[in-house]
Amino acid sequence: MKIFVLLSGAIFLGLVQCAKLDGSEPVACTTPDGKPGYCINIRSCRQISNLLRPPTSEKTKEFVRNSACKGPHKYSVCCRSTPASEDDDIFDSRTREGNLYCEPYMTAHPPDPSTGCCGTSATLGNKIVGSDGKGTGIDQYPWTVLIEYESKKGIDICGGVLISGRYVVTAAHCVTSAIPKYIRLGEYNITNQGPDCKLAEGGGQDCTDGVTRVPIEKIIPHPNYSFSANDKRNDIALIKLKELAPYSDFIRPICLPTKDINLSSNRNDYFTMIVVGWGATETKKYSDVKLEVKVPYVPLEQCRAYYDKFKLFQLGKGQLCAGGQNGLNNCKGDSGGPLMFKNGNLFELAGIVSFGKTDCKQGVPGVYTDIYAYKDWIMSILQTPEPQTT
Repeated sequence: MKIFVLLSGAIFLGLVQCAKLDGSEPVACTTPDGKPGYCINIRSCRQISNLLRPPTSEKTKEFVRNSACKGPHKYSVCCRSTPASEDDDIFDSRTREGNLYCEPYMTAHPPDPSTGCCGTSATLGNKIVGSDGKGTGIDQYPWTVLIEYESKKGIDICGGVLISGRYVVTAAHCVTSAIPKYIRLGEYNITNQGPDCKLAEGGGQDCTDGVTRVPIEKIIPHPNYSFSANDKRNDIALIKLKELAPYSDFIRPICLPTKDINLSSNRNDYFTMIVVGWGATETKKYSDVKLEVKVPYVPLEQCRAYYDKFKLFQLGKGQLCAGGQNGLNNCKGDSGGPLMFKNGNLFELAGIVSFGKTDCKQGVPGVYTDIYAYKDWIMSILQTPEPQTT
């Protein structure tokens, strides 16, 4: 029979056959991933209970459905007899000990860098390191998100950046000319419906937990942004999620910047940053998989001269530039995505993609909204108490 159980805010759906047993000993069983376990009450299985904490990925839902078993309780699941090991990727990765440690820091407020719960990519097991020319590593830059629209109105694709458990930062032009509906967390291959997998070092595969789609509760563009302005300034917006984002190998916030990289004392002459997104390539309208590119920092004065020469946009405070090398730039579809740099062992968000020259590869630097310049505005929104409803 088909059973629907509401547990911890998530729906457990499965084809379950139940049977009461005379003895008190639980029945031995095999979990969907082939591990030994016992058929017990779903509420008594911590591993499954952890998986059911919303929001849940498609991979998690499938695993829970397949865990249903014939046991002594109305709703029984095959629960592993031993905890998941650190190298076990079958369960939702949020159940790892390190990820469970960071889960309490997934609030509306960005995690403090001292916690180690922002700006890090997972490094457990056989993980891919770096890009192989076909996209980022499967678990690299887990703060990069994709905006899902109800109505696009000319927008092909836009990204964003997870900065806390409840907030995403993106470009204002991504949310003022279209109607965003969901944020896609843990995305890698946008053409694939299930978990994404990639060959790992040493053989085998690394797979994501699948996409977690979280509804949008509120959109907050910067009050001084104007889509029609010829300077494109204040191109920044915050998106509030309806549910807390989980903390997993594939979903983590980036750290907000702790230093102003426009100050020469905070960078060297060869300072480079990284842009990530699903934007246009030389041959396609957008990339199937998440791509990365390293771009050099370009002083605003030098960048302004480029745009003045081509009579494009007037640049000013709150904007920064990077890139300009042919074929290495942000492009259409990367809008709202992260421009980041590594500060020690942690990645910090330097900017978000705002705009560039239309052809994307003619040696003109890309323009980004400077996150450090808007950090006070961001924090003012995140720290504003929600109005009480009666």
